[in-house]
Amino acid sequence: MSLESVRAFFAEKAPDIAVIVTEKSSATVQLAAEAHGVEPAQIAKTICLRVGDRVMLVVAGGMARLDNRKFKDVFGGKPRMLEAAEVTQLTSHPVGGVCPFGLPAPLPVYCDASLRRFDEVVPAAGATNAAVKLSPRRLAELTGAEWVDVCQ
Repeated sequence: MSLESVRAFFAEKAPDIAVIVTEKSSATVQLAAEAHGVEPAQIAKTICLRVGDRVMLVVAGGMARLDNRKFKDVFGGKPRMLEAAEVTQLTSHPVGGVCPFGLPAPLPVYCDASLRRFDEVVPAAGATNAAVKLSPRRLAELTGAEWVDVCQ
């Protein structure tokens, strides 16, 4: 269901972007970088977080780490990572395949500034062996994301 919802998302909103399914797992930043021939920082990891009652997705460079001070300044609270079961329930995507595409219900999406230095980034696409390649600008446009600076 998850990979199919991502394929449907791209078929409707960006048919020029192909969903790439690999034989090898791309469930971690390092595995994804190896599978797609890019540097780890180009992997656009999607982190599902809660701040108080708000749930959000933050898409950041593969080597970026959340900075609690910056995050609190932007969102007014400390980020808490969601449990795997809740991530799957909210996104329909398994951990290792979480992305801001093909969600069952809208969630706020934020793209971290750590993505801006690349012409192309590689976010997951709803499965632990699926991804897409696109510019950070296009990623933000397709998902309605707001740009933030919340990583070290």
